Amino acid sequence: MTDIEHPESFHGLPVHTLPGPGRSSDVPLPDAGSVAWRLESAWQGDLTFGPLWQHFLDTVDTTQVRALVIGAWWQEEYEPFAPVVDLLVAHADRFPALRALFLADVVSEECELSWLEMCDITPVVEAFGELEELTVRGSGEEVGDRPVIGLRPVRHKSLKSLRFESGGLPSDVVRAIGACELPALERLELWLGVTEYGGDATVEDLAPLLSGATFPALRHLGLQNSEIQDEIAAAVASAPVVAQLESLSLAMGTLGDEGAEALLSGQPLTHLKSLDLHHHYMSDPMVERLRNLLGTERVNGEIDDVEYWDPEEDIDRYVAVSE
Repeated sequence: MTDIEHPESFHGLPVHTLPGPGRSSDVPLPDAGSVAWRLESAWQGDLTFGPLWQHFLDTVDTTQVRALVIGAWWQEEYEPFAPVVDLLVAHADRFPALRALFLADVVSEECELSWLEMCDITPVVEAFGELEELTVRGSGEEVGDRPVIGLRPVRHKSLKSLRFESGGLPSDVVRAIGACELPALERLELWLGVTEYGGDATVEDLAPLLSGATFPALRHLGLQNSEIQDEIAAAVASAPVVAQLESLSLAMGTLGDEGAEALLSGQPLTHLKSLDLHHHYMSDPMVERLRNLLGTERVNGEIDDVEYWDPEEDIDRYVAVSE
């Protein structure tokens, strides 16, 4: 699972993992508002998330907490995320200063992304009205009757950054994002993933995001990690939203010469400060054309991160993150 790791910082704050109850330390806890607090119950003896959450409430002045990262929340047996959402929502009034939330900071050594089950996160968005940054990790593949990652259209006046990291982001989530009212949103990043793991969004589902009318404050758009990256690039090439952007990412997917040609033939991109295309299937001549048009300083330096394949042998292209 590439492109996924535990963040060392979140919302501009260093990440600090809260020791579980009974784990003594000679180092005092940092000031509540000086770090992004990370909670994980896995591999802490028989500690489950509920008692860890209560320990957090009892130990840290949560009225000062500005950023919160939820790590692995299960013990030996994997458990759904919905009870964690319930705890967050039930105690939302204990976090008046919370501005950033990361749901499911889990890496492959803990759980593969395709197995990382998420639930409907709408209650969290509704409960934390001052939230400015939200990152959600998880895939949309159905497992029995368990709920999958979900979102309903909402209005949120404060959210500036929304990021979904997924090996398969369902189309209903993508459509819900496009139906949300987020007047302050400046950064939107969607890892769309593959159909095998629930990522069934089409270019038509992205239309509200590309219209330029949905999020007037948007300055960065990432539509990435997709198996239809060429189609997305072709749609972006004429999308009204591009004119308002400062940076654009079509990285991590199956972008090839067809999609790149659409970008080169479409509307001007020279106003962009950054164009991220890393993990692609473009030919060397196409990469050079992009660099000549946009300049090396604008095109992400990792554009040399090409995935080699032989179209004559019909070898499938792969996204950077699926399993």
